[in-house]
Amino acid sequence: MSESNSGRTIKLLKDIGIYAIGNLGSKLVTFMLVPLYTHYIKPDAYGYYDICLTAVFILMPFLSLQLRDGGFRFLIEAKDGERKRAIITFVYKTLFLNSLITITLGIISAFFLSLEYLGLLIALLIAMSIYEVVIQVIRGLGYTKHFVASGIISAFLIGIFSLIFVVWLDMQIEGIFLANILARLLTILILEIRLKILLRYFRYRFNDKAVNKEIIKYCLPLLPGTICWWLVGSSNKFFIEHYLGLDQNGLYAVALKFTAILETIAFIFYQAWQETAIRQYDSKDRDRYFSKIFNNYLYILGTLVILFPFVLKLNYFWLVDSAYNSSAQYLFPLSISAMIYSLAAFFDMGYQCSKRTIYTLPGIALAAIVNIIANYFLIQEFQTFGIIASSIITFLTLLIYRLIDTRRFFKIGITHRSFVIITLIIISGTIFYLISSTTIIILYIVFLLAIIGYLAPQEIKNAILNKANLKKT
Repeated sequence: MSESNSGRTIKLLKDIGIYAIGNLGSKLVTFMLVPLYTHYIKPDAYGYYDICLTAVFILMPFLSLQLRDGGFRFLIEAKDGERKRAIITFVYKTLFLNSLITITLGIISAFFLSLEYLGLLIALLIAMSIYEVVIQVIRGLGYTKHFVASGIISAFLIGIFSLIFVVWLDMQIEGIFLANILARLLTILILEIRLKILLRYFRYRFNDKAVNKEIIKYCLPLLPGTICWWLVGSSNKFFIEHYLGLDQNGLYAVALKFTAILETIAFIFYQAWQETAIRQYDSKDRDRYFSKIFNNYLYILGTLVILFPFVLKLNYFWLVDSAYNSSAQYLFPLSISAMIYSLAAFFDMGYQCSKRTIYTLPGIALAAIVNIIANYFLIQEFQTFGIIASSIITFLTLLIYRLIDTRRFFKIGITHRSFVIITLIIISGTIFYLISSTTIIILYIVFLLAIIGYLAPQEIKNAILNKANLKKT
C-alpha cells in the first residue's frame, strides 16, 4: 500500500471512529427504549405511532427540500466566509419559510381531516426537519465532534422525556411525540448557544443568486428521488397495516428496531466515507482505492449479517415483551435487506461526488416500481415474509442498476472473498430457521467466527494485530 493510500485509510478509520461514538451512543439509548415502549404501549398503539413516524419521514423532504444534503455538500468544499454565509443564509431562510407554510397547511387541514394527533405530527415534522438541516450544516462547517455530540444529546433527551411522559405521566404515544419534539428543539438550542451559527453566518438581506441556483440544482433532483426511496423503504408498513393489521405492523416495527443496529453501523461508514469519497474523487488511483474500500465494507457487513441474527435469537426472550417474541423470525431476512440497502448506498457517492444528482432518479424510480409490484403480490401469498422478500428484491435491483450505472463515475472490482461471504450468508440464513438448540447455535457461531477470521482482508487482520500489540505494551 502506498503512503498516500495508507494516510487516506487511516483518516477514514479515524472518521469512522468519531462517527461511531455519536451514532452508537445515540442508538444505544434508542435501543434501550424499545423494551420500555413495548412494555408500556400496546402493539396496535405502537404500530399507529410507527405509521405516524413514517408519514413524517415522507413529508420531511418537502419541508426541507433536501437542503440537509445540499447544505453539507456545498459547505464541505466552501473555502471562504462569504460563500459559507451565502449557503447558510439561503438554507435557513428557505427552511424557515417552508416551516411557516407547513404550519398554515396544517391549520387548514385540521378543518377537513379528523386525523388523530395532527398537531403533534406537524410539530414533530418541523422539529425533525430543522434538526436534520442544522446538524448537517454544522457537519459541513467541519464541526464533526459537535455533529456527533448532537446525536448523543438528542437521544439522551429523548430517553429522559420518554421516562417523564410515557412512564411517569402515562401519556402513551402522545408521550413519545412530545419526547421526540422537545429533545430535538432543545438540542438545536444547545448547538446554537455553543457555536452561534446564526449569529456568525446568517444574514437576512444577503442573497447570492448564483449560489442559490447551484444548491437548488443539486437538491431538487434529490426530492423526487427521496419520495421514490420512501416508497422502496417505508411503504411496507402501509401494506402490512392495510392487509395484515396494526398488530402485525407493531411486530414488524420492533424487528426493524433491532436490524436498525446494522443500518446504524452502515450509516457510520457512510458518513465517514462520504467525506473521504468527495475529497478523493479526483485522485489518480480512485478506482483501485474505491474498490478496496467497497470489498472491505462488504466483508464487514457480511460478517455482521451472518452473526448478528443468531446472537439476537439467543437473547430475544428478555429483550422484548412476550407479546413481541414472534417477531424474531424476521431478523435474518431483514438483516439481509439492510445489507443490500447499505451496499446500494455506497454507489450513491458517484452521483454526490460529481454533483450530478439528476442521475439518481431512474434507478430509484425503477426500484420503487419493483417494490410496489412485489409488495402487492407477495404480501397476499407470504404475508410479512412477502414484504421482507419484496425489500430484498427491490434493493438488489437498485444495487445491480447502480453497480452498472455508476461506472461512468468510478469502476468497482469485486474480489473472490466477497463472493465467499455472500455464500456464507445464504447458508446461515437457512440454518437460522433449522436450529433452535442454544448449544448448537453457540457452536455454529464459534465455527462462523473461525471461517470469517480466516477470510478477513489483510488490512483488517493488521489493524486487529496492531491494536492487540498496543494493549500489551
